[in-house]
Amino acid sequence: MASIKIECVAKENCKIGESPVWDAKENSLLYVDITGRKVCKWSSLTQQVQVIPVDAPVSSIALRKSGDYVITLGTRFAALKWKDQLVTTIAHVDKDKPNNRFNDGKVDPAGRYFAGTMAEEIRPAVLERQQGSLYTLLADHSVVKHFDRVDISNGLDWSLDHKTFFYIDSLSYSVDAFDYDLQTGKIGNRRSMYKLEKEESIPDGMCIDTEGKLWVACYDGGRVIRLDPETGKRLQTVKLPVDKTTSCCFGGKDYSEMYVTSASEGMDKDWLSRQPQAGGIFKV
Repeated sequence: MASIKIECVAKENCKIGESPVWDAKENSLLYVDITGRKVCKWSSLTQQVQVIPVDAPVSSIALRKSGDYVITLGTRFAALKWKDQLVTTIAHVDKDKPNNRFNDGKVDPAGRYFAGTMAEEIRPAVLERQQGSLYTLLADHSVVKHFDRVDISNGLDWSLDHKTFFYIDSLSYSVDAFDYDLQTGKIGNRRSMYKLEKEESIPDGMCIDTEGKLWVACYDGGRVIRLDPETGKRLQTVKLPVDKTTSCCFGGKDYSEMYVTSASEGMDKDWLSRQPQAGGIFKV
């Protein structure tokens, strides 16, 4: 990486921008604003943002093979028809926990939608602990629960050979690895792959690059770090002009751009005046 250029491409000032997903068909970046309750689409061609408001916290978005999208909305997996702005419930989880909501989610290489839950925050990263679980939505719309006692279910991705599932429960300050069975979607043998340093703060969303290295957004750490899952070592740090970096993904014409979402929730006027781009979407 010779020179790194960082620009704020969408100055939406999301409360909690999250779940960036590149839609190659549309040359667009999809993302959500969780507590702002909106699904957004930034076009790399027009530089414009389209917004669809929804009726509950919306925490992740995924591309659907048939076109359109699936989102995690409150404690529901739901289908989103973009042109009609129509949301329909697919499945409901955590019905016994009215204070819960989904957080980060992502589709595995076989098309299953993994997403986890957490209790609603009292303020950023402060919440009733161990209320969340990790789920998978299958193509037949059935839901599998993998485990519970999760604090803040967060970043997730799969190794390039699809044999390892990477996962973050934020308040463990750890990036974990599981053995992964692509045929069945089962996970097992959990272990910590990387423990965050103090200045890196809280691990949030993550993605994987073409070399099989992980990129983790550090909430309150103002950075994205690149990790080697083989050695558990940090290889690189990219600092951003905002503290609350939340997630990242690759996109653009040849996927050579990294898009990083951020949050502004929980920042006072003084803090926001120092970081006017908080809640924006950055292209690296």
